[in-house]
This record gives sequence, structure tokens and C-alpha cells, in this order.
Amino acid sequence: MKTVGIIGGMSWESTAKYYQWLNEGVRMRLGGLHSAKIILTSVDFDDIAKLQAANAWEQAGEILAGEALKLERAGADFVVLATNTMHRVAKNIESEIRIPFIHLADATAERIKAAGLNKVGLLGTRYTMEQDFYKGRLAQQGIGVLVPDEASREMVHGVIYDELCLGKVVPASKQAYIKATQSLVDAGAQGVILGCTEITLLIDQMDFSFPVFDTTRIHIEKSLDLMFS
Repeated sequence: MKTVGIIGGMSWESTAKYYQWLNEGVRMRLGGLHSAKIILTSVDFDDIAKLQAANAWEQAGEILAGEALKLERAGADFVVLATNTMHRVAKNIESEIRIPFIHLADATAERIKAAGLNKVGLLGTRYTMEQDFYKGRLAQQGIGVLVPDEASREMVHGVIYDELCLGKVVPASKQAYIKATQSLVDAGAQGVILGCTEITLLIDQMDFSFPVFDTTRIHIEKSLDLMFS
């Protein structure tokens, strides 16, 4: 079993799912008392969120690249960044380490193409929905991306930062997310990416009849495959 290095804390609510589901995945594969070989570094999300809001992406990238280097030095075989939004600085991380970095958008694209789809909706933070670092990565692989309208983007972003990152699961917000997700399919999406690692706390495939791509689970399943490759 290889050792996965996780850069977490953004937020710790979803990072906890990475730890839980990686261990559950290893137990399912090996049984008994087996558990995942994990090295975890966790940042203070308040620091990162302030840099996001200030558009100080280069500074945030330097911080996360430093965390990735810590994981490499500690013996990780590969690195995952347990947040969609901060893949905005993936190049900073990749340039700092010599071990593989598992890009979440690439893992998601693999799953979308395996499902035979080429046009999907995207929910996430404003940064993920509005900037090109994520949508552009998918477009390079032949996947078209739709995002919600301005009001829905504001709602989706607010629920992430004001509720889910704080561990709050509000039924009214779940219904608003379901409505926003359905609107993307109504606009022509063949499926929808749950493109923030906290969204899995609120909605999942069981809430929909069309495909949704839970990036948290996808990233974890990709990591498990690499751990046993």
C-alpha cells in the first residue's frame, strides 16, 4: 500500500471525509484491521479564505506548495489537495514537489468521459464557477461546462462558506441546491459536478435521477486506486 499525502483544512469538515472514506476504502479492500497509510497536513482555513478574498492567489499557492513539500519529505508517495477551489494554485504545488500530484479536475474528467458525457453543470465556490482554472481544465479534455445564473452562484457560494464549512446542514439550503442542480440539467447539462468538497455534506447522487459527480468521492476513489497500484 502506498502512502497518500493530503493537504487539508479547507475546510476540515470535508477533510474529515477524506480521512474517513480513505480508511473505509482500505478496509473494504483488505478487511480485518487494515487502515489507510495517510500523512495529513492541515492549514488554518481562515488564513487561506482571506487570501482568496484578496485575490492573493500567488501567496496562497506558496503556502500550499510548502505544505506539499512537507508531505513529500515525510514520505508521501503522492499528494492530493482536499479542496476544489485551491486547485487554482495547482501549478505552484506541482512545481515544488517531485512526487505525483493528483489533480481533482482530471480525476473528475476521467469519470465524466467514462460515463459518455461531454456537457456538464458545475456547482462550487464562486472562484470555481467563475474563474477558468477548473472549467478550462475540463474544456481541454472536451467537456463543456454550464454554471448557474448570478443569483444561484451567490447562493451556492454563501451556503458553502457560511454553512457547510461550519458544519451546518440546513434543509432549506439542500432544497435550494437541488433546484440549482436541476436548473443546470434543464439548461442542457447531461450531469452535474458537485465541485466543492463540502457539497457532499448536503446533496449526493441519491437526490437526483441524472448523474452527479461528487468530487470528494471521486478524488478518494482515485487515491485508493493509486495506493494499490
